[in-house]
Amino acid sequence: MTGLDIAISNECDADALAVDGLEIRAFGPGRFARTAFRLREGNTHDQQLSFVARVSTLVVGSIRLTPIRIGKHPGLLLGPLTVDPVFRAKGIGRMLIEASVKAATAKGHRHIILVGDEAYYSRMGFKRVPQGKITMPGPVDPARILALALDGGTIENIAGGVSP
Repeated sequence: MTGLDIAISNECDADALAVDGLEIRAFGPGRFARTAFRLREGNTHDQQLSFVARVSTLVVGSIRLTPIRIGKHPGLLLGPLTVDPVFRAKGIGRMLIEASVKAATAKGHRHIILVGDEAYYSRMGFKRVPQGKITMPGPVDPARILALALDGGTIENIAGGVSP
């Protein structure tokens, strides 16, 4: 996977500045207009389900899970998943996703959704949500709405509007 010594740990308050810097480098100022960002606005991510990746003391990756509602049911929104461009293609994103999924499952959460690239996230079990089953505020390509059922169920059981 990688020759780097990568440590994955829960995100803490002291990581906020480094994570913000990662997001700026990875996504630029356009990130504020994205639907997923707007869902996270004013809705705090869960640090017990959010992780950072470090090489020595340098934060090189981050993943956040934020509590949301899908229809009347609780769920989690994955994102952003951010890896410093210099450290991409080294398995860091997969390690972060696996840590968050494991933590969410252990806490009894049932669903994680995201807006992202199916080719990438399907390798970690995420599947495209059938069109019209989940609606999000703002413009979003329905083909990019992906979900992972954590409780052994299927994503076909996930439906409704997404709200903070």
